[in-house]
Amino acid sequence: MNKKRVLKGVLAVLVMISSFPAANSQSTPAPESNTGLEGVITISPIHPGPTRIDVPDSKPLPNTAFVVENEKGEVASFTTDDQGRFRVSLPAGHYTVSMKGKKSGIGRFGPFNVDVAAGKMTTVQWDCDTGIR
Repeated sequence: MNKKRVLKGVLAVLVMISSFPAANSQSTPAPESNTGLEGVITISPIHPGPTRIDVPDSKPLPNTAFVVENEKGEVASFTTDDQGRFRVSLPAGHYTVSMKGKKSGIGRFGPFNVDVAAGKMTTVQWDCDTGIR
């Protein structure tokens, strides 16, 4: 009978311990994780000639790589999703964002200048120029 009480006590303690969350199960985000840049990048015009009524003249710029630079050089990069959206964590500061690998030619895909404030995601909406006329 004494063994049954000990076993019940051990089981009760194990149940209680398992119901408490582990100390390391919830991680606190790094201070910079809530600081950065997010938004949508579109491209226009998407067809030559004059703008037509009821015909979109721009669309999201999907799956395109961009580079983020400050005065010291490249600090981050990101790729837009299929809807032209992106999100990148950055420390507070001034940045220039442009399409990765774009050197010259038709179209303008940046540079876009942006200031990122500490403790918040800076939201932008940028439109790239296809060069179609």
